[in-house]
Amino acid sequence: MKPKELPDAFLNGDYEKVYSQTSKTFQDQVSLKQFRKSGEKFNKGVTTYILQSENPYGNGAKQYSWIDESGSKGMMAIVGEDDNFHILQMKPLDAYPETDNIYTETVFDFPFQDKWFVLWGGTNSLLNYHYEFENQRYAYDFLIRNDYSTYEGDPTLNESYFAFGKEYLAPADGIVVKVENGVEDSNPVGKMNREQPFGNYVILDHGNEEFSYLVHFKYQSVVVEEGDKVKKGDLLGLVGNSGNSSEPHIHFHVADSPDPTNSKSINIRFDREDKFIQGDFVE
Repeated sequence: MKPKELPDAFLNGDYEKVYSQTSKTFQDQVSLKQFRKSGEKFNKGVTTYILQSENPYGNGAKQYSWIDESGSKGMMAIVGEDDNFHILQMKPLDAYPETDNIYTETVFDFPFQDKWFVLWGGTNSLLNYHYEFENQRYAYDFLIRNDYSTYEGDPTLNESYFAFGKEYLAPADGIVVKVENGVEDSNPVGKMNREQPFGNYVILDHGNEEFSYLVHFKYQSVVVEEGDKVKKGDLLGLVGNSGNSSEPHIHFHVADSPDPTNSKSINIRFDREDKFIQGDFVE
């Protein structure tokens, strides 16, 4: 069975066929009986599963995500080069339609140049883990991916990653209201800095109670100060791996307050009509 055939087999009740293609680790944790019982319960009311994204996962593996027609149920599979399902997850999905359809008054550009990859982005927690958290619900994480990899060389060095040291730009005109520039970069494939989750960051006030959060700058690379006025496309600093970050990337979200713990995320209105989610390339 090919990975893209999984949803139909699962929905048609071919649980034994699907289970036979799961990894030994999966089977050690979940019996066929448990898998069938969970599948029957999860499939109730579902007529189809729709592919959302297909992404490289490392070491030749791929990650696939599907949601049902109502958007209330999701499936995720990590598939190895052997076509076995190493991880298979069924997940109820929360939805917030009342805020999903409210966008910023400010029109934003991307905070970078050239082509970047959307690691996390979308309006469900399968495509965007931020979605479960009100203060970051509509956040995006961007990185650079070439030939199915985000780095070349030693994966434990920040300098090996294509995103590290790239220019981090203002996504719209605004006033700098908060800056942090003194957090050292974490090492990839190591311990993340959960005590200072944003690491080095810049928060911009765009008016209309809209504040953009640009996060994970390189240590001491931020070139703006509080009170500075910036124009769209101005250099803010360089991309780094500071804070709660597993590898160099850009985190970008907009909220209604410069207080990260007491703010609500707002869906971002970009200066292009095309929608994009996890797994897409944007430029």
